[in-house]
Amino acid sequence: MMAGRAHGHRNRLRRLVPRVLLLAFALYAVSFAIYLLRQSHSHHPSPPDPTQRTDAGDGSVRAPPSSSSQKPWPRLPSFLPWVGAPAPPPHTCEAYFGNGFTCRVEVLPARGGAGGWFRCHHSETLGSSICEGARVRLDPARIAMSRGGEPLDQVMGRAEEEELPKYEPGALQVEGPAAGRTAPLVDVGFLNAYVPTGGIGTHTMRVLLESARVVPPGELHCSQWVEEPTLLVTRFEYANLFHTITDWYSAYVSSRVTNLPNRPNVVFVDGHCKAQLEQTWEALFSSVTYVKNFSGPVCFRHAILSPLGYETAMFKGLSESFSCEGASAQSLREKPDYEKTARISEFGEMIVASFDLLHDEIMSSKKSNGLNVLFVRREDYLAHPRHTGKVESRLSNEREVYDAIEKWAKGLKCKVNVINGLFAHMNMKEQLRAILEASVVIGAHGAGLTHLVSATPDTKVLEIISSMYRRPHFALISQWKALEYHPINLPGSYARITDVISELSNILTGLGC
Repeated sequence: MMAGRAHGHRNRLRRLVPRVLLLAFALYAVSFAIYLLRQSHSHHPSPPDPTQRTDAGDGSVRAPPSSSSQKPWPRLPSFLPWVGAPAPPPHTCEAYFGNGFTCRVEVLPARGGAGGWFRCHHSETLGSSICEGARVRLDPARIAMSRGGEPLDQVMGRAEEEELPKYEPGALQVEGPAAGRTAPLVDVGFLNAYVPTGGIGTHTMRVLLESARVVPPGELHCSQWVEEPTLLVTRFEYANLFHTITDWYSAYVSSRVTNLPNRPNVVFVDGHCKAQLEQTWEALFSSVTYVKNFSGPVCFRHAILSPLGYETAMFKGLSESFSCEGASAQSLREKPDYEKTARISEFGEMIVASFDLLHDEIMSSKKSNGLNVLFVRREDYLAHPRHTGKVESRLSNEREVYDAIEKWAKGLKCKVNVINGLFAHMNMKEQLRAILEASVVIGAHGAGLTHLVSATPDTKVLEIISSMYRRPHFALISQWKALEYHPINLPGSYARITDVISELSNILTGLGC
């Protein structure tokens, strides 16, 4: 009888044990799910403190080990430190081109390494700010504009107004204190002091900040998180090389001033169609996308608002008078001078390095096969949805001038290669190589000459300027890079062949030809 009872007890235990194990597993699964849910809404750490990163001295930045998939900064011969050095006096050359963003304004202070924060770095000299924040949300549904990134032929005739963003309140959100409530991030007084319009008709960064709201923890409601530092960029004249280079420079400066350890991602907060110059955005930075490509509200662990290209020294120099001369980085390391700059050379090297062209092979072979005279030509091409495809001539007899130079060069005792610079039909790497290999760059006033930012220090410049286009763009770039510059000012748009060849002959004589 006792044996039967024992046997029954064992059977009950055998049936009970699996049930207990199953219940324990279910409790564990529920607990783990709750943990994951809480983690997804918990405060994530702010990006690493910039003071913990060390400058390697050549543009690359040593940072704490991470699993970042972002491109590293290349080593740049002309690099000079952007952070940690004494602040340049306002309105000096270095304050214009370097880190003049020395007024740091804590809009939403960090709280012990957790939660969101927001700050702006203001430049008294430029009258603009670079702003950055942690736990920032951007909602494409609250931005009225075209999608962006479409092939040009699909959007011909589209108005520019459709491509520029119009923000609803809350388009930008930043996570704030636990005890807070939804409220504007900044007021009009802040915007007037640190993000003034500065004569810009539609200051999209200012309007974005006007839309910004601070929300309590757990209220961001993101459909996607971007873990790595990201620049938010709005472009205007996105198909023009000069204006695009000012956008690239602004994005580069923003990255350096905020001391990013690697090259950031870029999100275009505009609705422009795809253009040829987008290839260089992709080469310069880690990734490029359009904000309307996100399917819902996107949140960033670290977002940086890059100022408009119109607010850079490269653009302001066209209308503001300031003393600034180009110098080598080595000379400035040995003897700092706030009235001189190597920043444009540094930036030009950044562009060149992004296409893997920053190596000694090109420099050493520059004169081994003769002197290259690069004639930058203007030619018809379709630039944007409102463009006819016809480029306005700045030199009415350009073809005649080019042919005459080519014929003349063949009769010289030294070897001179006249290069036909049809940039509109060359990819960016081909354009950059042509600039790097040129001993002389010649051309009528036009955006293609903006490539001078990447020219080597021994390059000579000959600009042919019609009476309708007496503008200082390329004289200034040459000055800021310490390039030897020669202008030929025409009474109209027709150039006398003898005048051009005489000036070019003098330049080549100086090069030993």
